[in-house]
Amino acid sequence: MVTDFLALDDHRADALMPMLERAVELASCWQLRQMPQTLRGVRVALIVDDGGWRNTTAFELGAKAMGGVCVGAPITLQGNEAVRDLAGYLDNWFDIIVVRTPDLSRLRQLADATRAPVINARTRSNHPCETLGDLAFVLANRGKLENLRVAVVAPDDNILGSWAEAAAALPISVAQIFPDRWHAKRFSHIERFSATSDLRALTSADVVITDCWPKNADAGELLGYQVTEGLLERYAPLAYFIPCPPVTRGQEVSPEVMEAPNCMVVKAKAYLLHAQNALLESMAATADIGHPI
Repeated sequence: MVTDFLALDDHRADALMPMLERAVELASCWQLRQMPQTLRGVRVALIVDDGGWRNTTAFELGAKAMGGVCVGAPITLQGNEAVRDLAGYLDNWFDIIVVRTPDLSRLRQLADATRAPVINARTRSNHPCETLGDLAFVLANRGKLENLRVAVVAPDDNILGSWAEAAAALPISVAQIFPDRWHAKRFSHIERFSATSDLRALTSADVVITDCWPKNADAGELLGYQVTEGLLERYAPLAYFIPCPPVTRGQEVSPEVMEAPNCMVVKAKAYLLHAQNALLESMAATADIGHPI
């Protein structure tokens, strides 16, 4: 069970693994249209402070499919209203608060001020639900996470952030593969995280992740790091390739690689729903709310 879910490395493996295993179970329930009503009576606030649609839509759909109530709250943590004040008003009505917002520090302020548990649905620093969903997909298909090797062909941004957090919390290793000036020095203390500019580091990967190129980059500098079908065939023909949507075809990925046999992005992102459902269920149980059937 977890309380606030703001970063993967806020939690130990013995808290995260049961959620991932439950996500695999809930995937089967979803396919059978037999979702457990473990969120019956649970009231979820959904705050979307910076756009996006996949994981916020999945939160609303999942909460309702499991018997809960999910309501969009059109507020921002970046405005004039004090975060502590917002926390009090949200606590009046809601049992769980899901927030997609740019600033992780403000999200932590909200979590510190609320009684209700808070879920990070994305910040500019990290994206823990996205990574949790990908890990659930890998667990469902690989059967284990132990010794998983992940290559992230991306700059230091929120996707890499949560994969580095995962390396700190779980028995996996993560290698960032990108030009030196975009290496994530903020994670240098994590034993199972490394950064290199050498594409040969892809050779040992079980999973290959991408993210958008930096906006201030010269395309010529990064073209060698575009993931193509030929690159996968050369270095990681058996790896699960999971580019982070929205992909920018012609930049971090080539158009044809999205049709490669090991491109699993659509299948993997199905598990975003299941992982978030497991997270909501765990929080509901922790807070002693809801009425499992």
